[in-house]
Amino acid sequence: MESNKKYWKGLEELQRTPEFAEINKNEFAEDLPLEDVLSESGLNTVTPRRDFLKALGFGLGAVSLAACQTAPVHKSIPYLIKPEEVTPGVPNYYVSSHNGQSILVKTREGRPIKIEGNASGLYGNHGTDATTQASVLDLYDISKLKGPKLDNAETTWDKIDSFVKGELNKVQASGKKIRIISSTVNSPSTKSVIADFIAQYPNTTHIQTDAVSYAGIIQANGTSFGKAVLPRYRFDRADVIVSFGADFLGTWIAGEEFTKQYVSNRNTASLKKGKMSRHIQFETGMSMTGTNADSRIPVKPSETGSAIIALYNAITGSQLAGGQLPNNAIADKAVKLAAKELQNARGRALVVSGSNDAAVQTLVNAINSALGSYGATIDLDNPFYTNTGSDASFASLIAEMNRGEVGAVFILNSNPAYTYFNSKAFTDSLAKVPLRISFSDKEDETASLCNVIAPNTYYLESWGDENVFEGYYTLIQPAINPVFNSRQAEQSLLIWSDNPQKNYHQYVRAYWEKNLLPAGGKTWKQLLQTGFVYTGEKPATSYAFAGNAVAAAQSVVNQSKSLAKDIEVQLYQSVAIRDGKHANNAFLQELPDPVSKVTWDNYVAVSPKFAQEQGWEEFDLVDVKGANGYSITLPVLLQPGQAKGTVSIAVGYGRTKAGKAGNEVGKNAYPLAALTNGTVQFDTTATISKTGGKMELAQTQTHHSYEGRNVIRETSFKKYLADPHSGTGNHQGEHKTYDLWPEHKAIGHSWVMAIDLNACTGCGSCVVACNVENNIPVVGKDEVRRRREMHWIRIDRYYSFNEGGESVTEEKEIEKLENLDDVSVVHQPMLCQHCDHAPCETVCPVIATMHSSDGLNHMAYNRCVGTRYCANNCPYKVRRFNWFNYWNDSRFDNYLNNEFSQLLLNPDVTTRSRGVMEKCTLCIQRIQGGRLQAKMEKRPLKDGEIMVACQQACTAGAIIFGDFNDPNSAVRKSLDNERTYYVLQELNTQPGVGYQTKVRNTVEA
Repeated sequence: MESNKKYWKGLEELQRTPEFAEINKNEFAEDLPLEDVLSESGLNTVTPRRDFLKALGFGLGAVSLAACQTAPVHKSIPYLIKPEEVTPGVPNYYVSSHNGQSILVKTREGRPIKIEGNASGLYGNHGTDATTQASVLDLYDISKLKGPKLDNAETTWDKIDSFVKGELNKVQASGKKIRIISSTVNSPSTKSVIADFIAQYPNTTHIQTDAVSYAGIIQANGTSFGKAVLPRYRFDRADVIVSFGADFLGTWIAGEEFTKQYVSNRNTASLKKGKMSRHIQFETGMSMTGTNADSRIPVKPSETGSAIIALYNAITGSQLAGGQLPNNAIADKAVKLAAKELQNARGRALVVSGSNDAAVQTLVNAINSALGSYGATIDLDNPFYTNTGSDASFASLIAEMNRGEVGAVFILNSNPAYTYFNSKAFTDSLAKVPLRISFSDKEDETASLCNVIAPNTYYLESWGDENVFEGYYTLIQPAINPVFNSRQAEQSLLIWSDNPQKNYHQYVRAYWEKNLLPAGGKTWKQLLQTGFVYTGEKPATSYAFAGNAVAAAQSVVNQSKSLAKDIEVQLYQSVAIRDGKHANNAFLQELPDPVSKVTWDNYVAVSPKFAQEQGWEEFDLVDVKGANGYSITLPVLLQPGQAKGTVSIAVGYGRTKAGKAGNEVGKNAYPLAALTNGTVQFDTTATISKTGGKMELAQTQTHHSYEGRNVIRETSFKKYLADPHSGTGNHQGEHKTYDLWPEHKAIGHSWVMAIDLNACTGCGSCVVACNVENNIPVVGKDEVRRRREMHWIRIDRYYSFNEGGESVTEEKEIEKLENLDDVSVVHQPMLCQHCDHAPCETVCPVIATMHSSDGLNHMAYNRCVGTRYCANNCPYKVRRFNWFNYWNDSRFDNYLNNEFSQLLLNPDVTTRSRGVMEKCTLCIQRIQGGRLQAKMEKRPLKDGEIMVACQQACTAGAIIFGDFNDPNSAVRKSLDNERTYYVLQELNTQPGVGYQTKVRNTVEA
């Protein structure tokens, strides 16, 4: 039976506001700016409204006008001596590593243009996260320093070396301390270089501090088990997962690896075996992980500790005080159900918390120990080395600098003047240090306070390595020479410490050949080809809990009481911008948040009901004032699912010295955090008041409406087991259809796609990968507000009420807004469906869009005259119109309007001109490249040989592409799956993209 559940994209669609109705009544909200086009071309004329160009769009006119002008002449010079490894038109690939992800760097004629996952890596999976996909743009960032600086003046490396060595000798002679401040270093070679430096200057200490700290987990494991490490959690081994505010599919510890693990128990292969994990999420703000949960329960930060104590009591039979939730009956009931589920899954259960409070983590350790999770779903013997910073050590460093005990400070890959909650304490103490050296490649908030800036090379220009967890080592190798006059920080340290080996490339090689390659059974040449060494896991053993649960519970109760006043604030990392390090990356700034769909800003997310009580409306500017007196002004966003009485604000915004794209985007929320019990806490309180102004956020979600049509199919695991067709509607029989189009019979290949809604987490990595692969421009905040974003693939987010599958969208319920705290979410990737009966093809007056013999819907850009009829006729709203020449318009110079960043462009894909429609091509350039390769090798194409960009980026493996005419292809098997349905199939457009129904393993089911 088909579900009667109603889905809605946002509150404006749910409530049918007048603004929403007007936008969706008028397909094209703005007229074509013909006068602007003609005036730009030097023609002073007023265009009549019913002019011929008005009907056909300005594409033809623009082309004609351009043809009248003299074309510039560019002289090209061929290779005098062609490099042996470079063949023009043929890409080269280099293995490397980014954030511990083994990757392939695609280069064309010596310039990196795309990042791919290393399919031959440890997991045999090709996926990457959005930050890795976007990272190639940062290579060409024109705001980087062009060379070293000394006392705010450009200088040479020789002068830097001479000055630094002289000053270090003075510091050494004076007996003062030298400190190296960095974010977590998990590179074995870098650690070795630092150790060599300390051997030369024994008064040196290495202090690691992370913008987002995990010190609470490490500290708790030290007291609970005598292992002060960040565990390796195994979500693939858990049948029941209970999370308290840990966004483990997004930004928590290792979201990419956790996604692979999590999806392995919930995708098509798992469902076929009749197996699916159950995931219960307690959280304050709606996170990406929360949207994927089977059951999600909104709780305040002050209630989270009580919920954990209540869970501990229910599982262990204890009677610790503070485990009551008198004001949240739903959470109280959910804790009892969660305890029951966890006990039934003993040995296959996992409880995690996103808190940085050691007391909270101690209680979580006690719960997991009682469930037999250690050695099963939690591994302390093969820990993560990704976030090992110490809040206490950094606080001690500030005290040392204040006392004048530190003579020199080196700052590596860290920006505490921006990220530290009490930045003034840091900057004031830093000013008392005579020698301040930054390795930043930009003059950022911290580097600008230093008297020496020795710009580090970017990872794509560098040698190095990473060790993200025990036994797994990945290599970083350069894919290009340094774009600017930079030098690796490690090489600088080698030179300044008079190390016999001053070439860091040789240093890395020698380290690997001595320490890692023998254990991995590889040679250096083999390593350069594979990119990693895995020495295997140590046996994961069980650990007995030795912590003090009673003392931990009392500390949690005290902390909860301090939070239960004013308005509770939850700080978090956004999936795109993270801790702010990537703030100048335009791809990431324009990547919509998986939940709110906001770009280019942070905001105050608040429950609609609570906002109504406070007298706040959407986009009202409010002043958020923390307990320390720090305040920021941000717009309000009404967020269904937000816990009542709380607000959520993303950190990572409000940069002042990030670069043209990132400067002054949003506001800095880090100072709202507080140092409590020795660790930096992101749960805090604030007073909030309206300022009287408004600021419209740039959202992508509500630009179009399906007008109530059923595009999401969802069922429960229980119903799926009873009827695998449950929720699809396919079992009801075929409806008689009448065709206006002739039948398309694909010749040879028939290229199609399958998307598993149960695997898609909504992370957006596919969106960024598509942007990079297909030269899709970034348009900026103002253009997004005008509904002009250019993304060829989008991730639609749909809300629905949690009422046992029944519709509760009656008008009286809408007005009350009572149920908006308890909603569930489904993510749906949407791209051109490449319909066999494509409505767009019927209405194009110049046949710019047409059907190919192998099932693709093509676009001929140089034929398109910009009528936009195709966009009007597309029921999926997946076509994009080029309003500007984004490549050479000064209004878009935060992206590709300069000589450096244009090196990123993929030469296999044309850059589209103003006035044409564009859309997903299913990476036709990759299809043609795969065909050509097979033809040259005189063999048929192999299934999986051609991977489109979105598929290759998907960590969860939610997207499958291939030939439907091959009965053994993975995509054919996916589309033949009983969960498959086609969006708006009742329109008989015959899409080439099929979806697998969303299945939730709800507790009630």
